[in-house]
Amino acid sequence: MNIKNKTVLILGGFGLVGSAIAKKIINNNPSRIIISSLKLSEAEDAVKKLKELFPDRGENYFIPWGGDIFVRDEYKDTPRGEILSDPIKRKILMSDVLDELTDEILEQSSVYALINKYKPEIIIDCINTATAIAYQDIYTSYRSISKQIKDKSSYEEIIESTEKLLCTLYIPQLIRHVQILYACMKSINTEAYVKIGTSGTGGMGLNIPYTHSEEKPSRVLLSKSSIAGAHTLLLFLMARTPDGPIIKEIKPTGAIAWKKIEFGEIKRRGKPIELYDVPLTQAVPLKNKLVLKTDREFDKSGKVLKSVFIDTGENGIFSKGEFETITAQNQMEFVTPEEIADVVIFEIRGGNTGHDIVSSLDHATLEPTYRAGYLQHVAVNKLTELEKINGVDSVAFELLGPPRLSKLLYEIYLISLIHKTMVGVIDDDAKSLSDKCYEIIMNNDKIRNQIISIGIPILLPDGNSLLRAETIKIPPYRGENELEITDKSKDKWANEGWVDLRPINIKKWQKRLSELIDEANSIPENDTSSTHVRTKTYWNNFEEINIGRVCSWLFIHEDKGIRMKA
Repeated sequence: MNIKNKTVLILGGFGLVGSAIAKKIINNNPSRIIISSLKLSEAEDAVKKLKELFPDRGENYFIPWGGDIFVRDEYKDTPRGEILSDPIKRKILMSDVLDELTDEILEQSSVYALINKYKPEIIIDCINTATAIAYQDIYTSYRSISKQIKDKSSYEEIIESTEKLLCTLYIPQLIRHVQILYACMKSINTEAYVKIGTSGTGGMGLNIPYTHSEEKPSRVLLSKSSIAGAHTLLLFLMARTPDGPIIKEIKPTGAIAWKKIEFGEIKRRGKPIELYDVPLTQAVPLKNKLVLKTDREFDKSGKVLKSVFIDTGENGIFSKGEFETITAQNQMEFVTPEEIADVVIFEIRGGNTGHDIVSSLDHATLEPTYRAGYLQHVAVNKLTELEKINGVDSVAFELLGPPRLSKLLYEIYLISLIHKTMVGVIDDDAKSLSDKCYEIIMNNDKIRNQIISIGIPILLPDGNSLLRAETIKIPPYRGENELEITDKSKDKWANEGWVDLRPINIKKWQKRLSELIDEANSIPENDTSSTHVRTKTYWNNFEEINIGRVCSWLFIHEDKGIRMKA
């Protein structure tokens, strides 16, 4: 179809993909572009930047709109938690989602108000719907109501929790959203709807090692994939419905990156991560029970975590180590937002990229690209350059998940401070290496406090003392504030998310590096084919320890987290 002189609505236009699409679709001369985002301030910021880039387009060419499209219009600027906490609003939300769709429910919805006001001929939906719905986390709601039942809470409390549980049911929310969206588009004769979908796992399988303290594979993560799959099939059905708009879905199967690379404050949920100052004398004795949420006051240094990072938009900011791990070959890898934008625009104009999953469910995923693979080196080199300029090592922030990755990155990082070569690590005595790592933790306040401040405790070499700050990611809090400490539980928690300085863990690292070297050495010198990636050259003949590459290798071999398809 012709984009010229058409009104284009970009849902999620503030995000990485939405911004890229907005910039590129302008070349096709739509009559105006509506930029929506959850917060009006975000939409206004996106519009401001677009006006600066395209000043000749006129004052009302870019129009901002803010609000939650999954609720009724009067609640669009109200945080979801506030809606759920208000008995009246909660019951209305429950009715809007679970009752039969009526004209009243339709016309009260925020997405109806948005679409009916601007009547876009083209809608490009960049909202991560699967995440928005699935990360309301029905499992947390279940645990809450189960605990109340067990504790014989009041009738009123159980009723409230039950209503909240009903409001978090995934499929009813998705069905209602699609029902309303379709009715809106049909009523104003929208010509094309393109959804930027997700696989939920960045293209990886049930062996995906990236989760946030949940079991593997994570039920919350699989819920996201399930919603994404259900959404695709609903769009598939919508596309088979006569007299509706053209329906397409582009489903990237890799991480999407990136927005910027720089040095600065590391933020969690919009706030800088504060650094705690916890001396070794305050190590927690591991006896009887481990208290997850403590009333103890921890001293704050007055400083915040600063480092080199790469901003990947909605997916958050990553350290160099995290970025290099997740984008390594056979891990999640990545695709750029500009490439997604090119595909979307080409499909809208009637082209056939082969990446419309609605028309080809089996073969339409947008894989990681050659360009992104090349640019991974550019990004890593830039991160390395900024590390040197700013005198910091970008190791892990624990914003990506899992805590195990942060733990592994920091462990191999500490080891690399002692020995620059892999062979040097292997040849050293495990007890000696453990002692040297402990000396670093004891004498280097900066490294010690960064580790504990991101929620990763440090298990000292004696195996009976834990250095921690206010928050610890492992074990995760699941309703119980005190957990029994046993040798088995200590080993489990140390494996999942504690920097483990015990000699037995150092031996494990020596064994890993030995296996890595053996694997590379097993490749014949005269085999110069494309069969092998992690050759001796890849590892720089083992003369350096690249923490991101080592951890990606470990996730493939130890965690069985290999990416099977390109």
